[in-house]
Amino acid sequence: MSNNNNLTDIRTLGEFGLISHLTKNFRNRNDSTKLAIGDDAAIVQYEGTPTVISTDLLVEGIHFDLSYVSLKHLGYKSIMVNLSDIYAMNAYPKQVTVSLAISSKFSVEALDSLYEGIELACRYYGVDLIGGDTTTSRMGLLISVTALGTNQEDRIVKRSTAKVGDLIGVSGNLGAAYLGLQILEREKKVWLEDPTMQPQLEEHKYLVERQLKPEARKDIVELFEKLDVIPTAMIDVSDGLSSDLIHVCKQSKVGAHIFEENLPIDKEAYDLAVNEFKISPTTCALNGGEDYELLFCINPNDLSRMDGAENIKMIGKVVEESAGIKIFTPNEKGHDLVAQGWNPLL
Repeated sequence: MSNNNNLTDIRTLGEFGLISHLTKNFRNRNDSTKLAIGDDAAIVQYEGTPTVISTDLLVEGIHFDLSYVSLKHLGYKSIMVNLSDIYAMNAYPKQVTVSLAISSKFSVEALDSLYEGIELACRYYGVDLIGGDTTTSRMGLLISVTALGTNQEDRIVKRSTAKVGDLIGVSGNLGAAYLGLQILEREKKVWLEDPTMQPQLEEHKYLVERQLKPEARKDIVELFEKLDVIPTAMIDVSDGLSSDLIHVCKQSKVGAHIFEENLPIDKEAYDLAVNEFKISPTTCALNGGEDYELLFCINPNDLSRMDGAENIKMIGKVVEESAGIKIFTPNEKGHDLVAQGWNPLL
């Protein structure tokens, strides 16, 4: 929608549409740029092993709410979400930079807590903090993290290389982080109405932790290496399974058929969605986002190598682009998947 001056509202484009619009006139000028905008990370290569680079910006009030997110958890998560993009390229993160814009409401001690979480994530994932920047903000806290990683050139995986006939798999389970957010938002509302009330979070500790302290799937990349399996395409599930699968399909120029009964949904998440929030667990799995699991495609010839692999579920197959991007219910009825996941511009 345009305003009275015929200016275009950025929300009409969406996040990826806006990126595409702003960068449409840019062309790569250096041979060292192997992959630019449009994937989980960029790839540059000077001599020898390529470097994979990803960056993310987290903004207070948009990406996090400090009324229920501790600064230590926030520091940990800010690193983890960037490392997830590196793992989504089937690469291993090695370094990060962290830049902050800080308002006057934050004390040195508060920032110590933030960096305690950053250090914990760096230590756990074996990456080095190598730089960054700080400046003043009039609008709260902004965190920008850039992650760098590497792998052998022939093992790095893109979004754009899925092939018809591939099988589609996903790690872990889906929808739990979204339901953890619903719990936190519910308890915040109760607290705002009565500040003497204490949040009731212990009963759903797993779901809340999936929102506050998710983990990047380093173990899955290590598993692929151990089994000598190279996915044909991969992406991390940050915006929601539906949105992220559509990204893969559009960039690979293919369709996809997934099956509802194969979606991995944690029992606690399933029960909470049905019994307390009265929402479809499938909707949570498809559109919730922030799971930071890995959605991948593999050649069917590699399936036997993955027999017995834990934390992996095959959920569908890659089909011709003309066959669409659909989810099939147990009664075999196919429904078009719509990108209803997280959009930071809305």
